[in-house]
Amino acid sequence: MKRFQERTQGLYWRQLCVTAGMVLLTLCLLGVSFFSLSYNYARSQQGEEIAAKARVMSQLSLSYLESGRYLDMEDLQDDLDFQRLASFAAIVSDVHFMICDTEGHVLLSTDKTLDGRTVTVPEERTAQILERGSASWRDDFGGLYPQKRFSVGVASINPVTAERAGEVVAVSTMASLDSMWQGFVGLFFMTAFVVLMIAFMASSVTAMRQVKPIREMVEATRQYAEGNFDIRMNDYGRSDEVGELALSFNAMAESLQQTERQRREFIANISHELKTPMTTIAGYTDAILDGAIPPENEKQYLQIISGESRRLSRLVRRMLDVSQLQAIDPLRSGAHFDLCESMRRVLISMEKKITDRELDVEADIPEGPILVLGDNDLITQVIYNLLENAAKFAYRGSALYLGLTLRDGRARVTVRNCGDTIPAGELPLLFERFHKSDKSRSEDKDGVGLGLYIVKTILEQHREKINVTSENGVTTFSFSLTTE
Repeated sequence: MKRFQERTQGLYWRQLCVTAGMVLLTLCLLGVSFFSLSYNYARSQQGEEIAAKARVMSQLSLSYLESGRYLDMEDLQDDLDFQRLASFAAIVSDVHFMICDTEGHVLLSTDKTLDGRTVTVPEERTAQILERGSASWRDDFGGLYPQKRFSVGVASINPVTAERAGEVVAVSTMASLDSMWQGFVGLFFMTAFVVLMIAFMASSVTAMRQVKPIREMVEATRQYAEGNFDIRMNDYGRSDEVGELALSFNAMAESLQQTERQRREFIANISHELKTPMTTIAGYTDAILDGAIPPENEKQYLQIISGESRRLSRLVRRMLDVSQLQAIDPLRSGAHFDLCESMRRVLISMEKKITDRELDVEADIPEGPILVLGDNDLITQVIYNLLENAAKFAYRGSALYLGLTLRDGRARVTVRNCGDTIPAGELPLLFERFHKSDKSRSEDKDGVGLGLYIVKTILEQHREKINVTSENGVTTFSFSLTTE
């Protein structure tokens, strides 16, 4: 039992981990896609904004570049108005501006960390800016910055002469991008944590709902193995596969319980049926051996012993017949036979018993053949058992009826006699194993109580049922067979 519980617990944790792992993997993939798209989008948006700011600054610095004052570094640095304008624009724009000549030398920078340093825009970037009018890239400017920054360069072009007076490079301060990026990361991880917790709790509840019925089935199976078939599964009001499995499990338990009940009843019945003749045989045999019976009476008691031995033999033979009947499928071959001929043969074989009972037989059997689906020998056995049972319990000198009619493509066989009325409560019991009424026990010393049970078994193998009614002393048995 402990091993079974460990296995079901392992199933619970495996399902829980698989579900949580799939959710986590999905979040990771979504996160990577989200970060990639958002980062590219942010860079694109920031690039456009920085390029627009650089173009404005290039127009503002055009007059200063064209005036030639930048040729004298001291004069350009002393131009406080331009410096204030550039610094103000940098503060408002949240970028740093580098005003460069046509060779890429930085003449003025709003980034105070570059004061006193000689900075030159890479030659290939300068050529690209002057040739195309603008360019964007990421660079640390030869180690001036601890990490690469997004930069946009715009050429300062005279709108009249279309000459390049220089260039303006706008460098991102990283603050806005980092702030937005941190906001994205924080929002994602918070959302991912909430989703993961919800998925974990939902998968935990789902896994427990699936594993709990399995644990109950394990316990129920152990009870069944010990012979306790009273345990039933709880379907928890579910209509899914687990609910269907619980219903099927309960149906199996009902079947096992019924089988066990029938087995015990069968053992009890057969013990009773075997005990009576065996007790009689043993008792009279011991009495003869002990000399308790006079010699002139020994033949009489030996005849009783012989009769009981034959009855015991018939009982065993009938039980073997029942066992064999339950293992065959008479409809598998799809063979047909003439039911009328079979009924006539049964009447002929029953002639002596009918004559001994002084019965008048009313046979309503069509002259032409009627072919039905089934096994000829087995159906003949059914008719013989019914007719023998009817003749046995019919009033002496009364009428016995055997008829065959056709209706809706089916052949209906009817056996009827006149005798004592069978109580309605006893009719369903007639086809049980070893069932015999009190009257049959008194008049039918040779019976073993399996004749009608064999009838029911054969007809069930043919997918058919037998009906019985008993009113006003008239008892009727009837069953149907499929015609060709």
